[in-house]
Amino acid sequence: MHGDMRRNYALCIVICALITACRNDVMVVPMEDIDTGGQAVKSEIAGMYLLNEGNMGSNKSTLDYLDLSASDSTVHYYRNIYSERNPSTVMMLGDVGNDCQIYGSRLWLVINCSNKVEVARADDAVRIGKVDIPNCRYVTFRDRYAYVSSYVGSTAATGDSPLGSVYKVDTLSLQKTDSCAVGYQPEEMAIIDHLLYVANSGGYQGMTGHGYESTVSVVDTETMQEVGRIEVAPNLHRLKADRYDQLWVTCRGNYMDENSAIYWLEKDSSGKMQVGGRLDQPVSDLCIVGDSLYFYGSQWSEVTMTNTVTYGIINVRTHQIVSTSLSDAPEISKVRMPYGIIVNPIHRDFYLMDAKNYVSSGELLHFLPDGTFDWKVRTGDIPAHATFLKVKR
Repeated sequence: MHGDMRRNYALCIVICALITACRNDVMVVPMEDIDTGGQAVKSEIAGMYLLNEGNMGSNKSTLDYLDLSASDSTVHYYRNIYSERNPSTVMMLGDVGNDCQIYGSRLWLVINCSNKVEVARADDAVRIGKVDIPNCRYVTFRDRYAYVSSYVGSTAATGDSPLGSVYKVDTLSLQKTDSCAVGYQPEEMAIIDHLLYVANSGGYQGMTGHGYESTVSVVDTETMQEVGRIEVAPNLHRLKADRYDQLWVTCRGNYMDENSAIYWLEKDSSGKMQVGGRLDQPVSDLCIVGDSLYFYGSQWSEVTMTNTVTYGIINVRTHQIVSTSLSDAPEISKVRMPYGIIVNPIHRDFYLMDAKNYVSSGELLHFLPDGTFDWKVRTGDIPAHATFLKVKR
């Protein structure tokens, strides 16, 4: 999709116009090509998909693509490619894009409030099919299977919400093959060996006064049985594994007297995962490359009615915060509402996603490895999730 995208751009616009004329019941919004002015560098990374959440209830989740293939002298950004590549789909992707991952040759897009996971070809974002999963949240993979966390119940916060689940999906047939009940409102997951670790939030429970969840569920992926729980902290969210087989899990606290923090989990002498320690650092999103955990943290206080944003890097080997800044450039202080971060695993340049006011276009900002600001570009509404596309071999 990367090198030939510009060559086919004019043709795609014509095709979309014809489709729109023939199908008055479906609106196809044309793709927009934006030259970022950034210098393209040839590497193993061909590009990056960015999933815009779209404000809840607006049905405006969209998919953008950043072309890093060096087929041109500058980096190009393509807004809203999914509806153009798949004109038979109704409107946009759906309501609230919540996760974006590439596994093998396929792109997986978790669309939360539309209760589905869209699956497309990774090289051109042409739709293959979908998997219907209620209130789905995140996806991770092992061997030929995808594992999707789900709140199970409706998107309305109620005190009698059902336990959450993880659904096991065959990545070839896109059929659900099994499921396992976990904690209330499960979020992000990671797999080490054959064990799946699930961050339970209990978000709906906490909002309705029933108390947040505070555990990580441990699921055997072969039997799809929950084999244990690890007590961590209330309102868990992010969960990622590093190269030392440690897990990094964030808690959002209760927004009152329990602050956000990040914990690391490590194996004990018997190989069982346990809490290794805590850093009193709010972390809203993170990306691990090598020994470096890049993060931003957004801490909201109901008491002071203020939001504090911090950035930094944690060394996952030493468990120390080694930097309390990602950039000295003035552009980073102008980010209104950071909503996502991703780091190039090869060059270590990084991208921040700014949701702005949540109801209009956001921004993607690019910084060089030393924190120097490079360029920024307008995205869809609430840019939040991204994944890199590797060059075909």
